[in-house]
Amino acid sequence: MKTFLSVTMGCFILWSCTSKTEDETEQNRITGQDRQLLTQLKEVKWPKAYREQDTLLLDSILGDDFQMIDDQGNWSDKKGELAWIKEHASAHDSFFYEIKRLDILPNGTAMICGTGHIFNDSIKTIYQSSNVLIKREEQWKAIASHVSGIKQVP
Repeated sequence: MKTFLSVTMGCFILWSCTSKTEDETEQNRITGQDRQLLTQLKEVKWPKAYREQDTLLLDSILGDDFQMIDDQGNWSDKKGELAWIKEHASAHDSFFYEIKRLDILPNGTAMICGTGHIFNDSIKTIYQSSNVLIKREEQWKAIASHVSGIKQVP
C-alpha cells in the first residue's frame, strides 16, 4: 500500500508540474509561421524602428518588461530605449542583421542571436547580440537584449 501511494503521489506531482491549462497551451502555440515572423521582426522591423526613430514600431516590438544590456554593461528598459531612439538618429549609411541562431521553444520563448553589420562611408562596424522574445497573445515581444563585441573591421 505504501508503494502504491508513493507511485500515485509521484505521478500526480509529475502531472501537475507538466500539465498546462488550455489557455496556456493556446496562448503559447507555436505555428509554422513563427520562424518567418521572428526573422522579419529581427531583420526588418527592429532595424527600421531604430533607423526611422519610430517609437511606435519599437513600442510594438518590446514587451513592457523589456531590459537591455549594452556593450558597456549599462542596463536600460523599454522606457529608456524609446527615449534613446527619439533622441538619436541613425548616423550610418546602411545596416543589416545576420541571424546565426534562432531557437523557438515549445513554451513560447524564442532566442535570436547574431551579428549586426553597420556601414558608414568606408568603415564597417560589427557587433554581436542576443535577444529573448516571448509569445504573448499571439504576438512576439522582446523581453531581453544583450549587445557586445562592437568593433571596426577591415
